[in-house]
Amino acid sequence: MDDSMIRVIDFLDDKLQAPEDLSSLDALLENIHTQHGLLKQQLHDAQRDLHDAKQASHDHHQSLQGRANAFKAEQADIDRRLLVVAASATSDEAVPRFEQVLDTLQRLDVASAYIELLQDVDVLSKEAQSQLQTSNEAALEPYKQLRSLHTRLIRLQDEAEGAAPQLLYHVDQITQALRSKILDAFSADLDKVLKKIKWPTPKAAIGSGLQDEWETAVLKLLDLQMPELDGVDYAQGQANKIKLPAVLFPYQVLVHPLEMRFRYHFDGDKPTNRIDRPEYFLSHITTLLSDYSRFVVEYVQPILLKQFRGTDVALNPVYIDATSAFITALLPMLRTKIGALLPKVAAQPQLLSHLMHEVMGFDNTIREEWRYDGGYGLEGWKGLSWEFLVQGDWFGRWLQVEKDFALARYQNIVEAPDFGDLDYESVDPKATKPTKGAIRVNDLLETITDRYRPLTSFSQKLRFLIDIQITIFDKLEERLRGNLEAYLTLTTSLGRAMGGVSKEEQDKLLGVEGLERLCKTYGSADYLERAMRDWSDDVFFLDIWDELQDRARQANNIGAMSVADVAERTSKAVGGDSDGGALFDETAAAYSRLRIRSEKIITDTINGNVREALRAYRHINPWATLTGSSSATLSSTAELDPLVTYLTTTLGFLSRALAPAPLRRISRGALATVSGIIWDNVITPHRFSTAGAAQLSVDLQAVCRVVDKAVGPGVGEAGLRRCLEGAQLLNLPIKSGKSQVPSSDETGDGGEDWEAWGADEDEAPLKEMLGGTGAESGAELGLWEVEKRLFADNQAAREVLEELGLEVLTETEGRNVLGRRVELAG
Repeated sequence: MDDSMIRVIDFLDDKLQAPEDLSSLDALLENIHTQHGLLKQQLHDAQRDLHDAKQASHDHHQSLQGRANAFKAEQADIDRRLLVVAASATSDEAVPRFEQVLDTLQRLDVASAYIELLQDVDVLSKEAQSQLQTSNEAALEPYKQLRSLHTRLIRLQDEAEGAAPQLLYHVDQITQALRSKILDAFSADLDKVLKKIKWPTPKAAIGSGLQDEWETAVLKLLDLQMPELDGVDYAQGQANKIKLPAVLFPYQVLVHPLEMRFRYHFDGDKPTNRIDRPEYFLSHITTLLSDYSRFVVEYVQPILLKQFRGTDVALNPVYIDATSAFITALLPMLRTKIGALLPKVAAQPQLLSHLMHEVMGFDNTIREEWRYDGGYGLEGWKGLSWEFLVQGDWFGRWLQVEKDFALARYQNIVEAPDFGDLDYESVDPKATKPTKGAIRVNDLLETITDRYRPLTSFSQKLRFLIDIQITIFDKLEERLRGNLEAYLTLTTSLGRAMGGVSKEEQDKLLGVEGLERLCKTYGSADYLERAMRDWSDDVFFLDIWDELQDRARQANNIGAMSVADVAERTSKAVGGDSDGGALFDETAAAYSRLRIRSEKIITDTINGNVREALRAYRHINPWATLTGSSSATLSSTAELDPLVTYLTTTLGFLSRALAPAPLRRISRGALATVSGIIWDNVITPHRFSTAGAAQLSVDLQAVCRVVDKAVGPGVGEAGLRRCLEGAQLLNLPIKSGKSQVPSSDETGDGGEDWEAWGADEDEAPLKEMLGGTGAESGAELGLWEVEKRLFADNQAAREVLEELGLEVLTETEGRNVLGRRVELAG
């Protein structure tokens, strides 16, 4: 049985599984006939497609065969032609021969064009020279044509990647030679006019009879130069290489005698030619400007407007403005002089520094007073100093000179005998006192800022900032930090043992002498930190910061430094998206950490000494046994004298050395220590009689008086508030102001006569002493009434504490303190 029969049987078994399926046999047969028809149709379509494909393949094969036969016939025809024309059997042999012929024809064509061009150049040159002998003006037209031809050749040469350098050189030589002849002729005409007015006398003037001759002479020179000026953007180019503006031909004639005078005075052996006095020749230039600016404005300015109005040249103030053009004509003699002087002073740091600062001062004068922009518009003229420092590559040498000078000056400052002395006179009496050395270093850095402030190059300013100013700041911060570390070493047990510090020296370090040493570090750090914050708000440094941010966001490097290196030396915000940050963030933060650390050490030192001064006081216990005298005649406890003496001396010194704010912070720290010791070691563990409580109040007031005198009113009371409120509770009179005497049941002593305690005689002095802490409201309350309400419940306790004016003590603390009265001992 074949596969077809098997598949039929399987199909029938699937469709006819029960007798009931026989009823659908007709539908099944109809369905099979339909599918059979579809399959036959598909087979017919496939056979037709196969026939079409075979026919297309046959046609394509015939087409390819026909094209191949045609190609062979064409190739044979070409070969026959090559054999006839080039005597070559194949095209590969004929192509090189054709290329040689074509190359020869091309060179011949180029040579013919060269010859025609040279003929045109020769004709124009001869025509101009012949016209020059008869009329200077007539020679100008052929020269302009020659100049235009030369300009076109330059552009074509660039497009052709330098294909004809010899031709361009030849045309350039002819053009320049003709230009020189015409220029000499036109200059001679102008020079004749100048001789008639006796130029260069400062009061020279063009009379009405010479006006036409003067204007004609100047216009001819400007007309000759016009092709060189029109459409030239000399300011464009590399960042460090620029093309300087051209000197106008009339100004070359005007400046020539001035240049001769300049060379006479400053190039020879005259006394004015001094290597250490560059200000002589620089001021001479500004004098020339003052003397002759009137002449050029009055007689040259109208001609410039007439010649250049409506042209592209008029857009450049260095040409259209007579004074700016005059400055442009004077600058070349300065470039020559400075260029010759720099190698002579290169090995002498002071002279090099002096020269560069005088040149920068001259640049600033030309920019500010004479409004010279060099033709750069909003960008502004960068100055002669920029030309030599950047283009002449003198900046590295000059920066090293300035850095060596600044570091030497810094070294002299730190080695001065009074470097570490606090300066009480140079700052406001209420300000923190820096050392004289810190003030001098700040003055040095401000001087450095003034020295590089005139620079126009951002990278140069940044180099000065990082290499000199921040470097000196870092050196001083390291020195101050070293002094602080040395103090800590000498005041520790191990440091004293290793350093061989005696007991007397240790006492000095922990006393006022040590505090003065710490205040020197604190005051210097505070002064320089505030100086850096002020500098960060200066317009000069703000401009540097803004440009630094722009460049950091656009590139990974800023000059020779990476953005990360610059950020490490200046601010972590460099290159970030936030608008915050300043140039001295990192340095100021270092000084801020030093200031905070110094203040903490001062506070810790004082706290340690306060604990030592209270050692004897916290161990005495006369409080419950004191009786007798009125509190008005009481004096402070003798064991408190060491603390009073120490605070008087220490706070007296600090009040002169520190500003009020840090003085109050340090005082509050010391008072917190005093308050904690007295509370924990005197008030909490001991019991107090009426006289004992009065003595405690007198002692606390003695401490407050010392602090208030040195720091300010109210500081002592605020710092000892808890102890004072506790003393106020302890000093409550036995009888209230309303004469409410507790009953025998309330007192629990069987009706003892309360007059025996001497309450009446002590009430008034105690009131007077505690009058500022709620005595007005609480003076009428007696001990028993307060005790009853304080121990009743928390609400009553809070109310009675408020009536007494006690704000710091809690209900629990009030109960514990009041329970220390001996009257309530039971």
